[in-house]
Amino acid sequence: MTIKIIEGLPDQVLGLEASGEIEDDDYVDVVIPAIEALLERHERVRILYVLTEDFEKYEADAMWEDTKMGLHHFGRWERIGVVTDHPGYRRAIKAFGFMMPGEVKVFDLAHRADAEAWVAE
Repeated sequence: MTIKIIEGLPDQVLGLEASGEIEDDDYVDVVIPAIEALLERHERVRILYVLTEDFEKYEADAMWEDTKMGLHHFGRWERIGVVTDHPGYRRAIKAFGFMMPGEVKVFDLAHRADAEAWVAE
């Protein structure tokens, strides 16, 4: 599995840690059930998404699953903190973050603790 749940975050925050190649099965098996469970407990949620040093890429099917999920729950994202040193993803998030629902902020891996604090505050 290339996406795992980050434990120990506040109840309204879902932490996800991705490494390797992200496929649609990662969304179907891990991400979607975790987000659905969180949305059952909270009207608006916060996401901490960490792309580790071992992160390689998203497969097209995984990006499609991510897009569908985001649109399906469009008004329910409060904050999304993305932690990555991957230059392409950092640029993309900064360029298109205004199109994402909720507040979006990018952090480098060295500032993961800052990202956790920001998402949780």
